[in-house]
Amino acid sequence: MRKSRLALAGGIAAALAVGGTGFLIGRGTSPRNVAPAAAPPAVVAPVVEREPVTPTAPGTTVMTRADLLALAAQAADAVGSGQAMPEAINDAAGQRFELRLPFGCRGPSEAGSETAMRWRYDETAKALRVHVAPVVWTGADILAAGPTTGGEVVEGFWIPRPWTGSEACPAPQDNPAPTGTDPVTLPGQTLAIAQFFDGDGARQGQRNGKPYETVVRMAPDEVRADQGFQLRITGRIADTPGRGPVSCRQPAGAEQRPICIVAVTMDEVAIDNPRTGKTLATWNVTTAGAADR
Repeated sequence: MRKSRLALAGGIAAALAVGGTGFLIGRGTSPRNVAPAAAPPAVVAPVVEREPVTPTAPGTTVMTRADLLALAAQAADAVGSGQAMPEAINDAAGQRFELRLPFGCRGPSEAGSETAMRWRYDETAKALRVHVAPVVWTGADILAAGPTTGGEVVEGFWIPRPWTGSEACPAPQDNPAPTGTDPVTLPGQTLAIAQFFDGDGARQGQRNGKPYETVVRMAPDEVRADQGFQLRITGRIADTPGRGPVSCRQPAGAEQRPICIVAVTMDEVAIDNPRTGKTLATWNVTTAGAADR
């Protein structure tokens, strides 16, 4: 009996051991319910408040030399190709502009020179003398394209080197002209800026060829004209009847580069020294009076 009870106890103990081991093995191999990881919080992009864009009012943009050249190029292309003028040409009417024309780049002119735009320093009087004469055309001249009226006069200036937007004197070349020589006017002058005066209308601002002249007293070391001088013209693009703001012609035929003129109303003309940044004289063109300063 004693052996039987021991054997029975041993069997139960063995069964418990086997069952416990199986439970542990099964628990280790059975799938577990793992809680999913929390998702990272969403990143919200900050809202950037943009300031409203205010459109530029017509007439407030100040056109530069580059803008005038581009405007004339569009007109020349339209005339050369037999097309109508682009709307951009007509839209330019009323726009403000500021144009600088360099002159006297080769140094002072000789005494008695008839160059339209020149300067000379008088050492005896210790005075800088500057002379700028506008070009005068008539309504029948080559630049006055379109219908003409009796007594119509056109006054303005050629824009030198219309192939560049630079308003400074050209860089010295390998074969520079002698100092003081007059600039060569080539047949290639193809762009001008001018005012149209109707023979029957008001001619306020017309100078009748009278030059812009000024005399400034200064010591020789104050002249500093190694970069020449600049004629600064400000005003608005005009819309002439029958021509529009820009008119072009090809008097020699289709193989000739169009010669164009930009019609303007000049408000002010000044002479600046680009080397020193000083203004030598200023004229109010609308009054056609003497230099303001």
